[in-house]
Amino acid sequence: MTGPTTLRTTAIRISPRAGLVIAMAAFLGVVAFFWPFLVAPGTFGSNYAPPLIFGVLLVIVLCVVLSEIAEGGINSKALAMLGVLSAVNAALRPLGAGTAGIETVFFLLVLAGRVYGPGFGFTLGCTSLFASALITGGVGPWMPYQMFGCAFVGMLAGLLPRATGRREVLMLAVYGSLSGYLFGFLLNLSFWPFSLDPNSSIAYLPGLPFTEQFQRYLAFDLATSLGWDTGRAFTNLVCILLAGPAVLTTFRRAARKARFQAPVRFRKPARPTEGAAPAPSPSEG
Repeated sequence: MTGPTTLRTTAIRISPRAGLVIAMAAFLGVVAFFWPFLVAPGTFGSNYAPPLIFGVLLVIVLCVVLSEIAEGGINSKALAMLGVLSAVNAALRPLGAGTAGIETVFFLLVLAGRVYGPGFGFTLGCTSLFASALITGGVGPWMPYQMFGCAFVGMLAGLLPRATGRREVLMLAVYGSLSGYLFGFLLNLSFWPFSLDPNSSIAYLPGLPFTEQFQRYLAFDLATSLGWDTGRAFTNLVCILLAGPAVLTTFRRAARKARFQAPVRFRKPARPTEGAAPAPSPSEG
């Protein structure tokens, strides 16, 4: 007996050029997140200049990627779905943020990226965080890093291998849990050099070799963020395990009805048969 088939829908088609742009954006994103290992604070005249410069770089990269995705193919139905899910995610985020690391924004992002494809997941990650930042007043230099991190959480969910039934839900739950830890690990890099006394053994110290600097960061992340990241990872795990099957079914039913990438076909006009009277013109009585 075979299990149910898994519907893979591409709500936003990614062209080869857009795929290349996303790959370059991923590289620049990693560079931006790991800026403390590349540029020391004070290099550009101010201690806070490097994260701001890389934050602006991320905004530019996100704009380029989104424009490429839109040019590749986003129709009105995909745009409407994107707007609805962005609003839902923006409304869900304030319900859990700030309490023991509970984040309710990621599980919907993972499930939508799984069903509607990597392009949709990437775009939804950007728009969800941007909308929620406007609602909660969370606009700041950290917002580009959060948008970029969520964008790749949604995109990678759409690139996971095929699975069905309980195996798919379990795979998504594990991925959601791991992405919760990875998101926190990357976001902490953006403010680590400014968060502790320089005399601390886990503080950022310019000039150290990469290995020793990275060991300091690992100790900092474990000491200051592990509990918060565990709350995020646990929330993703529980929400996907409990609500995942119903949400996946709902998303796939909507995808079947929407038929995002259905081809448009034009019918040739029927030729009149021989001997048939021509149709009267509008001017004729």
